[in-house]
Amino acid sequence: MNLRLTTKEILIMQFVTLNDGHKMPQLGFGVFQVPDLTIAEKAVSDALDTGYRLIDTAVAYDNEEAVGAAINKSQVKREDIFVTSKLWVDHFTYEKAKQGIDDSLTRLELDYMDLYLLHQPYGDIAGAWRALVEAQQAGKIKSIGVSNFAPDQLMNLELMSDVKPAINQIEVSPWFQEHAEVNFAKSQDIQVEAWAPFAEGKHAIFTNETIANIGQKYGKKNGQVILRWLIQRGIVVIPKSVHKARMAENFNAFDFELTDKEMQTMNTLDKHESQFFDHRDPAAIESIFGQSLKALRQ
Repeated sequence: MNLRLTTKEILIMQFVTLNDGHKMPQLGFGVFQVPDLTIAEKAVSDALDTGYRLIDTAVAYDNEEAVGAAINKSQVKREDIFVTSKLWVDHFTYEKAKQGIDDSLTRLELDYMDLYLLHQPYGDIAGAWRALVEAQQAGKIKSIGVSNFAPDQLMNLELMSDVKPAINQIEVSPWFQEHAEVNFAKSQDIQVEAWAPFAEGKHAIFTNETIANIGQKYGKKNGQVILRWLIQRGIVVIPKSVHKARMAENFNAFDFELTDKEMQTMNTLDKHESQFFDHRDPAAIESIFGQSLKALRQ
């Protein structure tokens, strides 16, 4: 079993330094849409064995217990694993967020989380953020951040608190490149992290001819080219797979570099459309988050 990164892997793995000084691997492993605890635990164990040291989960994924079990059973040192989870909007008040943080730690069976995010930009953001700040000061969380925040929502949060987010985790893929959003976050010294980098395979992304032609030059598959494109944009990326061979394939994205022309070619693929839903659409917000937000008032 590969319990620690080899010398070669240490040399090729890249890290980013967050605005609070903590270092974070630029390539990680996500467990979105893996609610089966047995499958999720095995996936995380396989990811750690492959060499991943960033594991990303969330309360809404219903698998924090599996992530914690895999980490605690692993012989990889806890301090070598960067663990992320996220608070759901049904706990977006100061008091409920404090409880939610403790609940995540309990489910993960950990003394601290490396990163904890507000999962969506709705509800009592100020109260929930204050709870995260206090948890960080108490040592329960090393870094705090947000997910799915638009630039104006990021700025609003910055203006209401002395502690700015270390991370904004947003949807970024070749079909939804979010250049303005990424550039704004960079201007605020907030690290962007991409979820759904493969757009869930939509629009035949794994066989797209433009991406394949770039990959052919390096002996790489479409997924590896996509990850490399995101890494060279300075974005942290968390692909998901429950297949160990695919995990290893995704992990192998540091031994080649795209040219400026190839980066520009990738940029021409932008469809400017989310592969999921518009986070600024009132109808979508009501449909997806309305019940959780209304529950806070009961």
